[in-house]
Amino acid sequence: MAIFIDVVRSEWIKLRSLRSTYWSLVVAAVAMVGLGALFSSRYDHFGPTERASINPASFSLSGFFMAQLAIGVVGVLIITNEYSTGSIRSTLAAVPQRRTVLGAKAVVLTAVVAVVAIPSSFGAFFAGQAILAGKTTQAHLSDPGALRAVVGAGLYLSALALGALALGAIIRRTAGAIATLAGLVFVLPGLVGALPSSWQNVTRFLPASAGQAIIGHSRFATTHVLTPWTGFGVFCAYVVVAVVVATFTLNRRDA
Repeated sequence: MAIFIDVVRSEWIKLRSLRSTYWSLVVAAVAMVGLGALFSSRYDHFGPTERASINPASFSLSGFFMAQLAIGVVGVLIITNEYSTGSIRSTLAAVPQRRTVLGAKAVVLTAVVAVVAIPSSFGAFFAGQAILAGKTTQAHLSDPGALRAVVGAGLYLSALALGALALGAIIRRTAGAIATLAGLVFVLPGLVGALPSSWQNVTRFLPASAGQAIIGHSRFATTHVLTPWTGFGVFCAYVVVAVVVATFTLNRRDA
């Protein structure tokens, strides 16, 4: 336990020493609040059918769609940066227990992202509802599912960061890991959504569609969605599998 705590401290120092960490987290927070407010301000431009289909709580959190890319970059860079500079050799020489290193990175990353993502989600919600105030639709935290959606957006981004870390550990290249993450989150749901209607049930089990169910928002899965916590559970299962594979490859391959 003492070794793990020391490694966590070391990983915290490394994470906050990266300029890219600050910029990516700032971009994520701005995307959550700024884009959420922007989308909410466009409510008056929607037709009656679109307005009737809007969930005001999840609608104000629409900025998560761009925030997840910035969060994914943080997750990937926390480990691929060490591979690109060669400092991973020093890290593993100082701490031969590779699972300890990966575990410490996971703890630090998840905690940092949660501290940024959850408050940003609340900021996006309150900003969006302030804009929607006085209109025919508005949500409050006491409304059914509203608090779950707000906190869920932060949880989704935190789990996404952990999955990005796993991809970085598996692929080891920044560009390749980010491209893979973008493909899984942005491209794959769209491709499956373009398939015949008989295949549409598959969409809800894809990582992004399943994870976004907790927010009550999915760009691609509109009618075929899992229940919020079931979807988030499926998404976490994907993340766990990725972490297990990352642990296995980290132990088997040379630095």
